Amino acid sequence: MVGANLDSDNIIHRMAMDDPIPWYKKPNLRRMYLLLFPCVIGIEMTSGFDSQIINAAQLLPHWKAYFGYPTGAYNGILASALPLGSVIGLPFIPWVNDTFGRRWCIMFGSCVMVVGTIIQGFSYNGPMYIIARAIIGFGLPFAIVAGSCLIGELGYPKERPILTSLFNACYFLGAIVAAGCAFGTQQIDNDWSWRIPSLLQMGPSLLQIAFVFFLPESPRYLMSKDRVEEAKEVLIKYHAEGNPDSPFVQAEILEIKTTLDIELENSKRSWRDMLATAGMRRRVLIGSLLGLFTQLSGNVVISYFLGDVLKLIGYTDPSFQAKYNLGNQCWSLVCGVSAALVVMRFRRRTMYLTGILSILAVYIAWTVCTAVFISNHSQIAAKLSLFWIYAYSPAYNLCFNALTYTYLIEIFPFAQRARGISIFQFWGKAAQFFGTNVNPIGTQAIGWKYLLVYTCWIFVEAILIWFLWPETSGRSLEELAFLFEDKEIYNKAISKQQVMHIEGSDKEEKV
Repeated sequence: MVGANLDSDNIIHRMAMDDPIPWYKKPNLRRMYLLLFPCVIGIEMTSGFDSQIINAAQLLPHWKAYFGYPTGAYNGILASALPLGSVIGLPFIPWVNDTFGRRWCIMFGSCVMVVGTIIQGFSYNGPMYIIARAIIGFGLPFAIVAGSCLIGELGYPKERPILTSLFNACYFLGAIVAAGCAFGTQQIDNDWSWRIPSLLQMGPSLLQIAFVFFLPESPRYLMSKDRVEEAKEVLIKYHAEGNPDSPFVQAEILEIKTTLDIELENSKRSWRDMLATAGMRRRVLIGSLLGLFTQLSGNVVISYFLGDVLKLIGYTDPSFQAKYNLGNQCWSLVCGVSAALVVMRFRRRTMYLTGILSILAVYIAWTVCTAVFISNHSQIAAKLSLFWIYAYSPAYNLCFNALTYTYLIEIFPFAQRARGISIFQFWGKAAQFFGTNVNPIGTQAIGWKYLLVYTCWIFVEAILIWFLWPETSGRSLEELAFLFEDKEIYNKAISKQQVMHIEGSDKEEKV
């Protein structure tokens, strides 16, 4: 790791971890966490729903007939219109998020997605369907960026990594609902077999619109706008259960304020900040690569084009494909939640490296089995391929699903957090756009050998993670703000905190 040698025995982290009272016995914190699910954590349900809308729709005869039995590039653009819309919207997200706050950014993105979903459900031709999906894609990252920031900035430090990890796990809730709806509407012998699931995609967005303003605003955002008293009220209510004399909250307020002062003193809150220092360039590189890795590790093949993959190994029955797809999404949810719940038990690098090496092993085995089936039609090889597709899920969830937003929130300081996550989203959506266009062409052109391309790329990912990914576990967000910076800046923050602590103590003694 480059930069300051940060002591992981941070007082905020230590006090939070030593807190003997679990979250469910704290009424205010419990209420906030329960609201986080429909308001924020459920945002990723829309992404999961979308992946399965396209995946499952391709298994529906009426969808294929309505859009002229799309194949190749046309099939790719029907799927990739959403990430294309996301890329168009990304430059505006940090301004909305940092100007109007996390909650208004979520509200804006959710409203846009509802409009796009209605158009998608009532599309009467391919271009209208593509435009509708692009509108959904435009709104989605507004909600994702703001939602991931809000979770990390509202959560109690003891549960924060679990909350941010569950954020991505909700992807599979949306995927299960979409796959289940498509399987159920398969029995409808008209166009409503695909229109009903398409309209249901607005469900998560409607929840966010209904509940988001029941949540408090981010205390870090409030402090950045000089609304210090409001920020204190939020922290006292939810992190100290209404006790203004809580030593934990007093230390937390002090650390947040001093760190924000130094961050904003050295930041112009512009895109230029992202390349201004060696530390920020390292963060941008990691965020960009993480965006690529989350979409180019072979997952898009399974998420969007499972039907084509199953055809390679002889499973062409739409009913079997739909059942297998639904089962895979349920299994993925179990893996995603399980990985989120153990995120506090292991170091970040350990989980990333274990996950990426497991993905590599799965892809090698899956590629071999598919090649064997195509060469001699071995049913054993076909069934093993089904097993390896399921084995992919725990490997992917261990690193890219469980840790993605946890890691992004940790490596990017407050002043650049929205831009950092937007950069991640840009590369992720760009990779998704590339994958959804290229995957159907690749599987058609070279068949099982296309899996070999992914295998080689995953090996490259493992090497880059080994050399570039720093360890971030066991530290507060404010401490991690100086992860890559010179030790002088870190010492300046500590000194300022100590001065303010002494001044506060002197005031209390006079009173």
